[in-house]
Formats: sequence, structure tokens, C-alpha cells
Amino acid sequence: MSLRRIGLSLFMLAAAIPAVHAQSSDQVLDRAIAAWAKVKTARATFEQTVSNSLTGSSATARGEFQQQRPKRLSIRFTDPAGDRIVADGASVWVYLPSSAPGQVVKRSAAEANLPFDIAGEFLTDPRSRYDVAAAGTATVSGHAAHALTLVPKSSDQRLFERATIWVDDDDGFVRQFEVVESTGVTRRVRITSLEPNVAVDRAAFTFTPPPGTRVIDR
Repeated sequence: MSLRRIGLSLFMLAAAIPAVHAQSSDQVLDRAIAAWAKVKTARATFEQTVSNSLTGSSATARGEFQQQRPKRLSIRFTDPAGDRIVADGASVWVYLPSSAPGQVVKRSAAEANLPFDIAGEFLTDPRSRYDVAAAGTATVSGHAAHALTLVPKSSDQRLFERATIWVDDDDGFVRQFEVVESTGVTRRVRITSLEPNVAVDRAAFTFTPPPGTRVIDR
């Protein structure tokens, strides 16, 4: 084989390699939906960074969560230690002594308008709720992932202006997500470890206000 043909063959091979790994936004989304549909419970650790473009401030928090779908969720922060958010199926309890000492906010789960399902918020009927587009690739917590941007189609009861999710190339799980709010606040949550369909602590989904705290029932 001539050098010209060898060079041409190598060029064609190199050009074909990215095509093997390329995934359309529909393929990535379908894999994520299928993967999360099989999850009934989950345990995970996370790192959350909240930044405000208006004030230029930024803060990072860490913690762990347990989830029992569809409406039970326990978020326990390790930094700042002691902060908790608990959804017990009927009510949502928000206890943040690091920023609001001495008080607990209680809301009805039906009226809280909060995402109880960490990944399900983005993967429940996504095509009817969002305009979805590919947003490149990245490595998240050691996992190769494809990113998707989600822009809500309706402004009614909108929780965010735009979201980006990073979907694991191997198992289809969401490894990171970022939401941009109309207030200028951006929240990025990176899942540092994830165990789907494992035993969860049912006691984690109950909350008793600490003695001396004031419960604000909204």
C-alpha cells in the first residue's frame, strides 16, 4: 500500500473515532430517563456551589442525601454541619441553623413547589416541559459525561430559567446539574458518590424540631 493510501486510511480512521462516541441529545436524554426509571431508592454524597452574579458572592456546601421515590427525601449537610431538609411525604421541613438559627420552616408537600426527586425534576416528561439541546462533554467525579441544557417552555411555576445536566456515559445517571434562577443565583450540584436501589434509613425521612426552635408553618 502506498504512503498516500496509508495516510488516507489513517485519516478516515481518526475521523471515524469521534463518531463512535458521539451521542445526540435525544440519545443522551433517553438513556438518562431509562436509567432513572429503574431507581426506587438512592443514597448519595454531594457538593453544592451557590453563586450570585448580582453580588459576586459564592458559597460551597457538602452533604449526603437519601431518597425514596416519589416524595421522600432527606438531605443532611455535613458542611455546614447540622443543616437539614426533610420531605416526609406529607410535609417539607427546612432546618438551617447555620443561616436561620432557632427556627424551622414547615410546608405542605402539595404546596411546597420543591423538587423532591433529585434527578426526576429534570427527567419527568422532559420533552413536553423543556427545550433540550446538547451542551458538550465533561468528566464529572471521574465519570465521562454528556451535558444537556434544559430551558422551560412555560414560565408558569418555573423553578429556574435554565438548567444543565451531565449524564454519565456508562450508566446514564445524572452526575451533576446546574440551575440558573431569575434572581441571578446559580446552583451547581455535583454528585460525588451514588448508590441506587440500596437500603435507606426510614427514620431519615422523619423530622422532629429541636427543643427551643420556633416552627413557622407556611
